[in-house]
Amino acid sequence: MSVAGPDSRIPASRVWSHLGVMAAVAACLGVVVAGLAIPFAAVLGLGAREVSDSLERGLPAQLAATALPQKTKILDADGNPIAQLYDENRVNVQLAHISRTMVEAIVSIEDYRFYSHGALDIKGTIRALITNQAASGTVQGGSSITQQLVKNMLIAQAEGDKDALAAATANTYERKFRELRYAIALERQHSKDWILEQYLNIAYFGDGAFGVQSAARHYFNKNASRLNLRESAMLAGLVKNPTGYDPTNYPDRAIERRNLVLERMAELHVISPATATKTERSGLGLDVQPSNNGCVFSRAPFFCDYVLSYLMEDKQLGATVEDRRKLLYSGGLTIHTTVSLPDQEAADGSVARHVDPTDSAIGALAMIEPGTGDVKAIAQSRPMGRDRRKGETFLNYVVPQKYGDSAGFQAGSTFKAFVLATAIDMKIPLTQEFDAKEHMVFNESDYADCDGDPYGYGEWPVSNSTDSGRMNMYTGTRLSVNTYYGQLEQLTGICEPFRLAKAMGLELTHPLPDKHGYGAERTPSFTLGTPNVSPLEMAEAYSTFAARGLHCNARPVTSIDDSAGNLLKEYPQSCQQLLPSAVADAVNDILRGVQEPGGFGYSAGINLDKPSAGKTGTIQDNKAVWFVGYTPALATASMIAGANYEGTPISLNGQVVGGTYIVSAHGSTTAGPMWGDAMKAIEDSLPDEDFVPPAGDEISGVLKQVPDVNGMSVDDARQALVDAGFSPALGGYVNSGYAYGDVAYTSPGGGSEFSSGDVVTIYQSNGVPPPQHHSGGGKPGGGHGNGGR
Repeated sequence: MSVAGPDSRIPASRVWSHLGVMAAVAACLGVVVAGLAIPFAAVLGLGAREVSDSLERGLPAQLAATALPQKTKILDADGNPIAQLYDENRVNVQLAHISRTMVEAIVSIEDYRFYSHGALDIKGTIRALITNQAASGTVQGGSSITQQLVKNMLIAQAEGDKDALAAATANTYERKFRELRYAIALERQHSKDWILEQYLNIAYFGDGAFGVQSAARHYFNKNASRLNLRESAMLAGLVKNPTGYDPTNYPDRAIERRNLVLERMAELHVISPATATKTERSGLGLDVQPSNNGCVFSRAPFFCDYVLSYLMEDKQLGATVEDRRKLLYSGGLTIHTTVSLPDQEAADGSVARHVDPTDSAIGALAMIEPGTGDVKAIAQSRPMGRDRRKGETFLNYVVPQKYGDSAGFQAGSTFKAFVLATAIDMKIPLTQEFDAKEHMVFNESDYADCDGDPYGYGEWPVSNSTDSGRMNMYTGTRLSVNTYYGQLEQLTGICEPFRLAKAMGLELTHPLPDKHGYGAERTPSFTLGTPNVSPLEMAEAYSTFAARGLHCNARPVTSIDDSAGNLLKEYPQSCQQLLPSAVADAVNDILRGVQEPGGFGYSAGINLDKPSAGKTGTIQDNKAVWFVGYTPALATASMIAGANYEGTPISLNGQVVGGTYIVSAHGSTTAGPMWGDAMKAIEDSLPDEDFVPPAGDEISGVLKQVPDVNGMSVDDARQALVDAGFSPALGGYVNSGYAYGDVAYTSPGGGSEFSSGDVVTIYQSNGVPPPQHHSGGGKPGGGHGNGGR
């Protein structure tokens, strides 16, 4: 049997074939079909060209080959697949990429004279019509591959149109004649190879597999180009009755049908009888692959869900939501995302270790790359699914409400960073001190709002849960002192910190309280984190500090390719400098203290081997705890919130979370370890970067460490102190074991922390060692002065 494809021009033999079929149909049925004009040109002595032209004029316009629904792929940042989406599991392939054996098998069983007849096989049609007449007019069999293609194309085009679908599947002669007319038009306009390629891509092969490529992957875990005889014969046998011969449900029927295909191939001398017999004795050889359609099967399910919600908001992908959904699920797109699978695995693993799916708590992590906005990971403790007993949900608790439907949770003292950054930007010195008493009552009229008028809703009582006393920005932040920030916010007002937080990515939508005073976001309590936010929002905001004031919108997608691999749309970085770099540097300098000795992060053991900074957050009644921390290369927000299955907030106190009973939840000891485990798992892959020290000539009150200049010459000591941001002064000569004229010690002494610009007094050696009982000087490296703060 020959399967070589002819050229696209219709030969005279195929013209006469069309005419003969029509005449035979009319003779068998004894009917005249309206609109089916048959020019019996041979009787008039017309030539083949005249017949072809006349026939073409009498036929409808070419049946449009609409794009077939295809599978969309979602890839990670390195090009690895993480999910697939489809309404029909199909991947189009060219005929050249389908095994020759598969082509021979489908032609043998479905239309063995496909390459030699016209739109249909005259003999087969007449035989089928005679049979149908005897069967009370039921149209059966006899359809050529071209006719089958036409039927499938009409069904595909009828999607969503009930009337068109009914017409495309009606068991009537009218449908058959309409298909015949379109089939003749297709044969006139296209080559046999084109028709066969379309047919193999549109055909349904059962068990959700559309097209031969998807069928090959589904049933045998290989590409269509590698199908062998046994596999090809089984697939070829499926198209007649994909459900009845489905090998996953009816393997015996599938074998019987496959063997019939093999016998037909032997009968047509496509294969030898011996080959057919040997193959018939083999099993099906299935290697069935699950369909894995949708985000629920993804390696990063809630990141995948975020990607879809993000793209569904993009009106450039379609005028309506349904248009956008159709493109995503049927367009055969390749979606390139920002997720890092190592980061995702680290986040998933840490969340799973700290919060169980059925706990009365939700654990969530979000990772963002500073300077790009690329979302590297999204993880939560409640898996994706419908089984409530397993704690499954489709609510995405990690992303903003418009992308995940969760209203978010209060973020507690992590909001102090917005007041801190505003204060520094307003030139308030880092050494700004307040007497931060344990309990203080503030008058809300002392807090200016955006219109310049006082907020004015009465008294605001504030208490500390950590420490109290005389504090500056460093100590007040490291110890998260509420009453310090209550006073600092009086200097900044509530408008600018609120505006800054919005600009840094927080979806703050309720700036004013209702008539009862509830639901307020832009209030004096803003600094204590009363608005509801998501971990992704907080990771985006803090990534701005890590990027030295450069804010980048969270970005889960970098580009989309169409089904042909051409660029459909790019999603470039969207960044702007929100804070002066010196201001962000100062914020980082303060927040890194949380991860250093004396800070809550350090005490909880969640500090890294690389420079990091962060801020804890604990809300009222311990209903949610946070730790938002970052390195210069990665910002991560960790949240554990008490919540029942419906997501209603409840206290974490007294709950068993991750198998551990919580007496009292805190940001550092409850959410912090989940942050630390995730970050430590990927720490080695992060670059060795440090934060840039804040510039003392730009930021007032930067705390600097006084360099140890003991034993240096006065000139060298002066230069070292100037380089460190201090103002050197001479204080006279003292007893010292150092050489005459060299520096004996300074005040404040080396190692002390003081504000940039502060005066450091140099005391020179007189060359006379001090008495032995004197412990202040004379020893190399010895210090003297006020000590550190």
